[in-house]
Amino acid sequence: MIDRLLLARWTRLLSGLVLYGLADGLIIQAGIGVTPWDVLGQGVSLRTGLLFGLVTIGIGALVLLLWIPLRQRPGIGTLLNVLLVGAAAQVVLWLVPTPEPLLARIGLFVLGLLLLAVATGLYVGAQFGAGPRDGLMLGISRRLGWPIWGARTAVEGTVVALGWLLGGNAGIGTLAFALLIGPLCQITIPFFSLRPVVPAWVPAGEPRREDPTWQSA
Repeated sequence: MIDRLLLARWTRLLSGLVLYGLADGLIIQAGIGVTPWDVLGQGVSLRTGLLFGLVTIGIGALVLLLWIPLRQRPGIGTLLNVLLVGAAAQVVLWLVPTPEPLLARIGLFVLGLLLLAVATGLYVGAQFGAGPRDGLMLGISRRLGWPIWGARTAVEGTVVALGWLLGGNAGIGTLAFALLIGPLCQITIPFFSLRPVVPAWVPAGEPRREDPTWQSA
């Protein structure tokens, strides 16, 4: 007999990761600024001549190596995140051109942002592990005693600066993403979750508590 809960989790995981990559590609093609990690991906892609999707996969794999000293444990969702998001984004970059009118580009960005929030709710709700980048921030937070928002700000600020120096598109869309993705995911993660969403780690002696905002790509 098929375990319906397990099937539902796998469906959310795979559809969420693919949709995340597609949404990421739409944000990139809007051309008004990309997500913090994509600024770095674009910069590396421009400097090396490698496809953006391949660079994204490579960066995800390198980030996973940083989990080792932080003692973070990847889940199957973590590994699939590395493989599927970059591949799906590359498909959009091949098929969807950047529109010329500014209003159309803004519309494309908004569509990508909303779809990305839905995608985050789907794959996080599946509870198969944090994305590689968020796992890095969680590991830094746990090991150094920083608040999660502080670790996230430090990591994403660093990758945006480095990516911008390499030629990545850090624009108004990057700022809009940073301000809006948290509130949007605060809505979508509980909505799509099949069970209470809790952090993957809890300090010794502390009770587990619900925190639906910590995971995303």
